[in-house]
Amino acid sequence: MLPSRIFFDSFLDDFDDTKFKKMMKCDIYEKDGNYNVVMDIPGFSKEDINIECDNGVIKISCEKKEETNEEDDKKYLRRERKFEKCERSFNFGDIKEDEIVAEYNNGTLKLIIPKKEKVETKKNIQIQ
Repeated sequence: MLPSRIFFDSFLDDFDDTKFKKMMKCDIYEKDGNYNVVMDIPGFSKEDINIECDNGVIKISCEKKEETNEEDDKKYLRRERKFEKCERSFNFGDIKEDEIVAEYNNGTLKLIIPKKEKVETKKNIQIQ
């Protein structure tokens, strides 16, 4: 079962209109003892994408800088593709941070995040 925090964060993000416009759409599922994240990030190269992991929180951010050419004498009638920055974070809890695999191809980022195996620490307490 996925931590409820993952879904709660996304639910709140949907109500912030500015984030919604730039939100990176994703699917998160469990398979073979791993969390899997499949995220659409079209228009970015893999060099534009940064993935950080800190205490079970995965932060995925993208930033595309404006490319300018000083010798360019274009007069834009409309310009929508100059600069973008967006990010999303998910709290997965206990994961094997050193074993995360990331792949980016054709605008889709795929992460395989191995879960740490839980050790049962259930104890019976004797009443005296």
